[in-house]
Amino acid sequence: MRASLLQIGVDPDETVEARRARAAALVREQSAADLVVLPELWTVGAFAFDSFAAEAEPLRGPGARTAEAMSAAARDARVWLHAGSVVERAAGKSGEVYYNTSLVFSPDGEPAAVYRKIHRFGFDRGEATLLAAGTEPVTVPLPDTVLGLATCYDLRFPELFRALTDAGARTLVIPAGWPARRAAHWSLLARARAVENQAYVLACGTAGSHAGVPQAGRSMVVDPWGEVLAEAEDAEERVVTAELDPAYVTKVREDFPVLRDRVL
Repeated sequence: MRASLLQIGVDPDETVEARRARAAALVREQSAADLVVLPELWTVGAFAFDSFAAEAEPLRGPGARTAEAMSAAARDARVWLHAGSVVERAAGKSGEVYYNTSLVFSPDGEPAAVYRKIHRFGFDRGEATLLAAGTEPVTVPLPDTVLGLATCYDLRFPELFRALTDAGARTLVIPAGWPARRAAHWSLLARARAVENQAYVLACGTAGSHAGVPQAGRSMVVDPWGEVLAEAEDAEERVVTAELDPAYVTKVREDFPVLRDRVL
């Protein structure tokens, strides 16, 4: 199973529409992959808080620009596509509400899953005050594996990943807009989530700068033993590709059955 992570650059001088078209073209170039992953909030920038409301989109119907573009790209490339996340505009009990929402599409371009980010970053500022929180862990069955979905700041909360593992996840997918100043944490935590859950981790970050916040990049694929199979060593825009062996998850879990010994 081949996975390609698209470490998209966010350039403030590039329009959202232009970046959307460029990302779709990059997805179409990955037709040799089985699974393609984009980063968190690559359309607007994870720290571009002032633009969240203006760039928010529904997930279907008029105005669902990113969902439509990514659906078409997945269909054209015939790949499973984790399209990163968008600022979702949804109807709430007292008016519009916004979420940081990840989208997954099948090779037919059909919506396969929606995950609303549970842990919002900001410590009572930014995302934590502007966006509503998701409430449910989400897994997605693929022909060769089961994806467990998480987003950026979720990476710091191992309980979510244990819940995903309990729900059958064997490959953990984490799009992010992770700041460069905490890049060491990104690498450490991605490997930790792989080791403790004996699962593949696909951690896809952004390149460039989000509203003046330099991004870490360093997208990586980690195997169930914690070995890094492929990694971007910088924050430049690039594609990170690795071959995953779904049977290796079973082998690691059988040879070193640490999950069996859980008490809590």
